[in-house]
Amino acid sequence: MDVAAIERQTRRPRFRRASEPPAFRLTDDDVEIVRQVARFRFVRSTHIAALVRRSVDRTNDRLLRLYHAGYIDRPRAQLDYYPTAGSAPITYALADRGARLLRDRDGIKVANAEVSRKNRAAHRPFIEHQIEIVNFQVAVQRAATNLPGLRIITPTEIKAASRHPTHASRNPFALRTKLSHRGTVREVGVVPDIVFGLELPDGSRRYFMVEIDRGTMPIVRSRFDQTSFEKKMRVYLTAHAAKQHERQFGWKNFRVLTITTDHQRMQSMKGALQGLGIPRNPGSSLFLFSTFDALRGSDLFVHEWRDGDGCAVRLF
Repeated sequence: MDVAAIERQTRRPRFRRASEPPAFRLTDDDVEIVRQVARFRFVRSTHIAALVRRSVDRTNDRLLRLYHAGYIDRPRAQLDYYPTAGSAPITYALADRGARLLRDRDGIKVANAEVSRKNRAAHRPFIEHQIEIVNFQVAVQRAATNLPGLRIITPTEIKAASRHPTHASRNPFALRTKLSHRGTVREVGVVPDIVFGLELPDGSRRYFMVEIDRGTMPIVRSRFDQTSFEKKMRVYLTAHAAKQHERQFGWKNFRVLTITTDHQRMQSMKGALQGLGIPRNPGSSLFLFSTFDALRGSDLFVHEWRDGDGCAVRLF
């Protein structure tokens, strides 16, 4: 039998658990990998390697074993990638057995019956959006390691310090405000994709809300009841003018970071922003813009973002 035939026999399925999983003994390092997977809705193997500070090859070996042992999932929706994008890094999600592991080890309660079912129900656009969110979060962590004395303020810490605990059915970081349109007043909300803060060596703090824009939402729409990025910006500006961030989180200020697909779309967003007239708001300075390509491989804290007037700005 030739080598290729042997390889075909021994190669395990990529998106179906093997009937005879590889030999496996769960280690503390493996549990940490499961914890990192659980932090995110979906996460790529390369992200996990960066988060646990291991080589990609070694991480992939442990991920393979954890997958075939049932601790983590490989959502099948990512099969769509391969005909068009080639062999991208595999995306993982927490599986039922991994949820039980974290419940027993860390006391983390996860609705076990829902985990794997939700993974199967997820579609490619949702997964891709979540992956871009993780890309940004990992980039923040990497950039922070280059600056001694800088501390990331996590969403958990921000939530714990919130001055107004949110009802369990609502997102704790949602900003809600009343908008007036042609004589009609409606309550409208916005939920940022990411919320985080930075504590600088001198003790000062900066807070950020992040919008990951993959170009699927129209920037401007004629109907007020439809979603648009202009409407999102209006909610942020109105909430800031009403000092909702002070009442809700105790922040003196914050900025909205928007990462989008290309320079042309970014310019259109800035144009829409400049057309919004809202009293007592910070205007174009509230928003900082960049593109996925511009940020790729860049240090987020050295990177020059663009405010609504096109001026170069760094995060601190």
